[in-house]
Amino acid sequence: MSFLIQYTEFLLKLGTLVIAILILAAGLFAIARKTKKHGKLKLSVKKLNKKYQELAETLNAEILTKSELKKWVKEKKIKAKKGNKQHKKRIFVLNFQGDIKGSAVNGLREEITAILQVATPQDEVVLKLESGGGMVSPYGLAASQLKRLKDKGILLTVSIDKIAASGGYLMACVADKILAAPFAIIGSIGVVAQLPNFHRFLKKKDIDFELLTAGEYKRTLTMFGENTQKAREKTQDDLEEIHRLFKEFIKSNRKEINIAEVATGAHWLGKDALSLKLVDELKTSDDYLTDQANNTRTNIYELQYLAKKTMSEKLSEKLTQIACSGLDLLK
Repeated sequence: MSFLIQYTEFLLKLGTLVIAILILAAGLFAIARKTKKHGKLKLSVKKLNKKYQELAETLNAEILTKSELKKWVKEKKIKAKKGNKQHKKRIFVLNFQGDIKGSAVNGLREEITAILQVATPQDEVVLKLESGGGMVSPYGLAASQLKRLKDKGILLTVSIDKIAASGGYLMACVADKILAAPFAIIGSIGVVAQLPNFHRFLKKKDIDFELLTAGEYKRTLTMFGENTQKAREKTQDDLEEIHRLFKEFIKSNRKEINIAEVATGAHWLGKDALSLKLVDELKTSDDYLTDQANNTRTNIYELQYLAKKTMSEKLSEKLTQIACSGLDLLK
């Protein structure tokens, strides 16, 4: 009898899981049809002033007396009414979470394109940047995207809360002003290339590796062939050239930097980076934005370009989540 009860419970749980998956699949299919019919919304815009105001209201409602809260609300309304009569500056907030491939550059270019359709030289863009660097080309493109703002006379502030190293700093140096948290990692102005080589292993196993090229330097260092000293020297020359261009780019954007002192590949925490003029001020993005939000003449908007996922990607993610939850339920 105990076995039958447990087996029945198992079947009920399994049936519930299957029904949930089918309902989800039907719902996602309906959403996909609706999105296709009514068009794609790829740019998310959130007004951060409202978020900060709601946080203040929630906290004050708990810690102030009724009379104090009433007075605070009244003062807030008077201040807001006065601010509404004045021209409001706009701050557009962007987030860049960098990986080694610089994948976020695709979203960044769309966000900047959108901003350039409406922004004026009275506005400002704040980029919350986090990246340890990566491949040269995508990070070079990301820096070029930020330069589009500068070319239009729009103030650009880059805020680094955790890390902006190597390609991350290549982006940051374009800004009119760089903010850094005290323990943020800054710098690493250098270039690196590394790869394993299995030539001796293949040779030991009597395995030949054939590589055919047209052009003396079409391939230099390889993973499976025998690397020559000439190939190493060519690769080193390439790295030195990229490093030279890296240093020139930083120097052209931050003329006060002693480039020979900072372009060694070393990195620094925020306080030391400030003394080296790699950053302009020690401050977190939270402090900077809340200070701006308290100015009633400033509206702050956070933008995010949403790359639309395919129906199969959405379904796969949701089904995986439900399956994992279902497995926990069936234990």
